[in-house]
Amino acid sequence: MSSNAGCDITMFEFGWPLVFLLLPLPWLVRRFAPPAQNRPAALQVAFMSRLQAVQPETAEPGVRRTPWPFLLIWLLLLSAAARPQLLGDPLPMEVTGRDMMLAIDLSGSMEFRDMQIDGEEADRLSLVKQVVGQFIQRRHGDRMGLILFGSQAYVQAPLTHDRDSVRKWLKESFIGLAGRQTAIGDAIGLAIKRLEQQPAERRVLLLITDGANNAGRISAVQAARLAAERQIRIFTIGIGAETQHQHQPADTSALLISERDPSVELDEGTLKEIALLTGGEYFRARDSESFEAINQELDRLEPALREGRTQRQNLPLYPWPLGFALILSMALTGWYRRSNVA
Repeated sequence: MSSNAGCDITMFEFGWPLVFLLLPLPWLVRRFAPPAQNRPAALQVAFMSRLQAVQPETAEPGVRRTPWPFLLIWLLLLSAAARPQLLGDPLPMEVTGRDMMLAIDLSGSMEFRDMQIDGEEADRLSLVKQVVGQFIQRRHGDRMGLILFGSQAYVQAPLTHDRDSVRKWLKESFIGLAGRQTAIGDAIGLAIKRLEQQPAERRVLLLITDGANNAGRISAVQAARLAAERQIRIFTIGIGAETQHQHQPADTSALLISERDPSVELDEGTLKEIALLTGGEYFRARDSESFEAINQELDRLEPALREGRTQRQNLPLYPWPLGFALILSMALTGWYRRSNVA
């Protein structure tokens, strides 16, 4: 039964109406099935002749057992099997989009405070939580998963359409949760295990780190080659400011201002090679504005799918005919039992 997506009127329908084609089945069985054959008596008693002489009581004229209760039970069972339901308000149904894993670095260097949020100094992980959280919220139709890595890598959230839960788990992460080193290769390997069973055109990994691969059982480039073989695109984001002002006291009346590179540990060469091997791209996030621009570019390169077909809320009603059939069957059983005793 078709429905208008803008209509809020509750409707009744059978989910499987073709079940009612079985309605004549009992009649067909009775009509065409061979009759049961009488078996010879298995027990012989000495007074069998006297039992046969006893004539059974005949039913009163005009009294006849009708089959309508059995037909009603059969109709109720068919009604339950046909899945009766009430259709309610239409719900938007997001079509299947991409399967995207997020690999977030929680190593010790992510606590470096060279970022700004709303004009205030912030560490790198806090900025990642804010900007990536907004990115997750925009990915309508995608299944998102979350991998957190430091010295080790583990799956914090499997692939799911529940983007709110992924954002919550990202928000609850903290620096050092997985160790204070950086196992980029292990994070990529773990993402491969989660994505390789999915359709090839939907496999995407977004890797965010501020360091170099210095831990784990597999090198980052080797893991990238494995990802390329399994058609997984990896987009890498290196996070860290270009320079940071550092004040050093020279004497009691003056301060010497020097500059140093806070991203000296960032291995941009490896991150670029990972992206190149897998058909992705490398981005550099130097501040909140460039990070947000990267997310918008990712939305363009890997567009999320929007709302598609709709489905309606439904209230199943099959317990009602099934319950009535059970009650009627029990009542008939009791009635026939009393009739036989009488």
